[in-house]
Order: sequence, then C-alpha cells, then structure tokens
Amino acid sequence: MQMQISNTLIGDDYPTFIIAEMSANHGHDLNKAIELVHAAKESGADAIKLQTYTADTITLNHKSKDFYINNGPWSGQYMHDLYKDAYTPWEWHPQLLDVANKIGIILFSTPFDATAVDFLEDLEMPAYKISSTEVIDIPLIRKVAQTKKPIIVSTGNATIDQIDEVIECFRHENVNDYALLKCTSEYPAPPEDINLKTLPHMKESFKCIVGLSDHTMGIAVPIASVAFGAKIIEKHFILDRNDKTADSFFSATKEEFTLMVDGIRTVEKAIGKVNYPEKEFQPRRCLIAINDVKKGCLMTHQNIKSLRPGGGIEPKYLNNIIDNYVASRNISKGTLLQWDMLDKL
Repeated sequence: MQMQISNTLIGDDYPTFIIAEMSANHGHDLNKAIELVHAAKESGADAIKLQTYTADTITLNHKSKDFYINNGPWSGQYMHDLYKDAYTPWEWHPQLLDVANKIGIILFSTPFDATAVDFLEDLEMPAYKISSTEVIDIPLIRKVAQTKKPIIVSTGNATIDQIDEVIECFRHENVNDYALLKCTSEYPAPPEDINLKTLPHMKESFKCIVGLSDHTMGIAVPIASVAFGAKIIEKHFILDRNDKTADSFFSATKEEFTLMVDGIRTVEKAIGKVNYPEKEFQPRRCLIAINDVKKGCLMTHQNIKSLRPGGGIEPKYLNNIIDNYVASRNISKGTLLQWDMLDKL
C-alpha cells in the first residue's frame, strides 16, 4: 500500500507525510497566509493545505434556526457568517501555490463543491482532501475521483458503511491512490475520544494507507498515532497563539508543530522492525567465585554466587551446580566460572 503526491511517496516504507492545515488561520491577511506557507516548511511539514469554498458554496445565507449554530465552539452565529469569516479567498490560491512551489513544500486543498474542484483543477493541484463533513457527499467525491489525483479522506463521524461507499466510489472510478484519516469531529477533541486502536483496524478493513487528522490540544496524540500505523498526520497550524480566527483555539503554533515533527521522526526510528537478539553476548550476571576454591572442593553457596558482570556460566545453572560439582582446579576469588573448571560428582 503506497501512494504518491507530487514527488513524495507515502506508505509503510516511507516517512510519515505531515500536513499543516492553514484553514482560517490567515485571518484574511494574504501576507500572513504567505508567512504560514514559509513557517510550515520551516517546521518540517511535507505539505500545507488550504480549504477552497466561499460562504455561498458551503451554506445558504438564511437566518432560520436550521442555519444557526447553537452548540460547540462556534455557537451563537449563523453558518453563513462563520464561513464568510473563515474562507480563504480564491484569488490567493495561485500566489500561495507559487510560493509553495518555490520553497519546496507541497500545497493542495480541500474542495467543498464542484466549482471548487474545477477551480483547483485549473491550478493543477497535485492532490485533494475530502473533509470529514463532506464524506457523505458521494457526488462531490465522485467528481474529485474523476480528476485521477491522489485523495485523502477524513472519516470524522462516518460509519463503516459510509466509508465503504467512499471506497466503492473510488473503485468505480479506478482510483488507487487514496488514504483514510481517523478523525474525531470535536474541536478541540479530548484524547479519550481519539481511539487510536482504530488505525490498524481501519488499515486492515479498508486495505489502504491510514493516518490521523488531529484536533487535540498539544502534540502527544499525533506522535503516538505513528506507532499505531499512521502514515499521514494533519494538524491545524497557526503563527501566533494570540491570533484569533475560527480555528486558532485548537491549532498548533510553529514551535509546537516543529516539536511534533521532531517527535514523529523519533518515533519512526524507534519503531524499527521486529527484532529479537539471536544471542545474548553479554549476560548481565554469571556465576562467580566469591572465595578462593581449592581443587576438589564442593561448590556451595559459600563459595559461588550469581553476580555481575556476565561472561561466565549463566545463573540458571546455580541450583544444579550447588552440592553436585567440585572444583577441577584451584579457582581464585573473583573468577568467572567456566564449565571446564568443574567436575560433576
């Protein structure tokens, strides 16, 4: 199982693909958006991701209760107002893509409707992300699949049957380069709701690359997810904790993101491979003469003991030797016992 985005291979035999999610954290400041692209590169991210929508392509400007957010972190406002404040202007996309290409970081986006897909295709985006909220929008997913670009899907609250529908759509459209991200649709997400054990189950069930779209505070959970098989990590990214945007409260700063990347790379090294030593070359203990032992003297607890360092007879033979063997030669105190120093009675 592997896929490729631009010139980067993703899969079990390759480093974890790390995505910095810009989302609304530019605060409608193009210069800050450009700075975020540079900061993501400096933090060690492999890619930075945008979200491509407008308030009108994602919801209806209608002041009724169905469009009012009455719970969660964005409560107290209408959806249209939230997305109008959070969206990334489409006219920025070409410039941000150009900046990313120049500094050597992959930039791609999440489209939220068909017009966004067409727009991004004109920009020759290298890959696409499907948001966890759009995972049930099969017509949108089918249109993305028809681009034949690699696709990363956040599962969010999707059921197994709903994920199956996405995979079936990919099969129908002959899409082979795709990955599923375990995603907990809470903002911020409590660690106890993450369930990292789902990652290996997801990988086995859907036969694809898996990863984590992380909404927790801090960096422990995404680092730990790598040990459970995550090969893609996505985390929201912000320049300054004092920046107030729709997603700032659960986003990682540049310093946190850098620590996360370093932690992931350390875990990758530690995972290694299945390995058991074939031989213990330096046992921690062995049987040692604790007094001078004359030739013919019986070996007892008064003259031998299991101590460090190793290098002699292993301690597991102690009870077998005691009262059953004699010294075959004179043995000096401190000698690491060898079998040729002993004779069985």
